[in-house]
Amino acid sequence: MGGGSLVTKDAVALLRELGAEDVPHFGGSLFDHLVRVHDMLTEWGAERDVRLAGLCHAFYGTAGFDTALLGLDRRGELAAVIGEHAEAMVYFYASCDRKASYPELADDAGEFLNRFTGERRVPGLAERRAFAEITAANEIDVIPRSPTFDQMDAEFLFDMFEEWRALLSEPAWREVQRQFGD
Repeated sequence: MGGGSLVTKDAVALLRELGAEDVPHFGGSLFDHLVRVHDMLTEWGAERDVRLAGLCHAFYGTAGFDTALLGLDRRGELAAVIGEHAEAMVYFYASCDRKASYPELADDAGEFLNRFTGERRVPGLAERRAFAEITAANEIDVIPRSPTFDQMDAEFLFDMFEEWRALLSEPAWREVQRQFGD
């Protein structure tokens, strides 16, 4: 696994402690998926906190994956390991109501709906970029491993990421094109 900092090692240890290796996920275990997302973000040159958020993006479950390794009442435990900024990215990712938020993500004034609280707010550019990058890495890892993946999924994702193009790094965009483009 790339990015071998002490913080990353501590996050990996926490994932193992919480049983991520035993949680089934497309392509193996949840642990395997999270490591692949982290490594993809590392390959793309993502900032340290984005890589850590990618490694931990499913700690509180997501709109597409209900299993949570920690309850929201334990956010401080994750923040103590990866830092408050990276943990805030994890929470932002986990809290996303995808149906309401994805269509507006590229819009500077687009609202983000928190699925945990029902709160609507307009996230800043840095938040939206980190979210888009983690989402791209997540989908690039998950979708081809899904037994129900088909051309319609690829077309939907390509169209969505094309709308988010300004939020994605060049390496992420190239991989989106390679995975989901024509």
